[in-house]
Amino acid sequence: MKIPIYQVDAFTSQQFGGNPAAVCLLEKWLPEPLLQTIAAENNLPATTFIVHNDDKYSIRWFGPDWEIPLCGHGSMAAAHVIFNYLDISLTKIIFNYPKGTLTAVKQAESIMLGFPILTVETSAIPEILTQGLGLAPQECFISNKTYIALFNTEQQIRSLQPNVLTLQKLACQNIIVTAKGDKVDFVSRNFYPNKSICEDPVTGSAHCLLVPFWSNRLNKNNLHALQVSQRGGELFCELRDDKVLLGGQAKLFMQGEIDLICKRTMFA
Repeated sequence: MKIPIYQVDAFTSQQFGGNPAAVCLLEKWLPEPLLQTIAAENNLPATTFIVHNDDKYSIRWFGPDWEIPLCGHGSMAAAHVIFNYLDISLTKIIFNYPKGTLTAVKQAESIMLGFPILTVETSAIPEILTQGLGLAPQECFISNKTYIALFNTEQQIRSLQPNVLTLQKLACQNIIVTAKGDKVDFVSRNFYPNKSICEDPVTGSAHCLLVPFWSNRLNKNNLHALQVSQRGGELFCELRDDKVLLGGQAKLFMQGEIDLICKRTMFA
């Protein structure tokens, strides 16, 4: 079986920036263990699988060791491939994912994703969080299994050197650290202490929390954001009605095909 595959750097205007994602084009869904095995072999922050059904695309995302429930950069990468290599006549894509639908709209030199709004609640600051980050946040918030640690300055965010082993003691999925930006509205980083890739370079889904959070604090609906990881990424965000809009660019790194020679029965 031959599976077309593209690798795209998302939320960046340059190759080797942003967040890399593989995009795999399937005729129909393969067994989940096989999807996970392909993602582990790619060893990227996300491998996106898409299936074209009529006028919509079904989409799922896998990291090297887990299925990702919602993935911004993987969706950006998939939209970039569809708009530029699969159907250049399209200007809007509707993605069906396990929890609903997402949209991607083609703009002049960018793509605008329509994602759900996620909210946060105030939380006490866990001592483990302070120990693991090496610096006490100004405030702490929580949403489901995600901690959001608010700091005073962009430099504090950039200089954090988390102790992953300590953060693993915290009962959470991921930890977002954020602060008001020096030249943009806000900056962030995102850590997954229990996953094989401990810091995600650019996380679109994290901005489903960050955009309404900073929109409320800054009293504005249009926000310019940087995720200040080593690779770095740029997002142009808007809070509109019941959606978080995430705009950015993407660059193709390579394309080819997977030569799948394993027996399907191994993954049934």
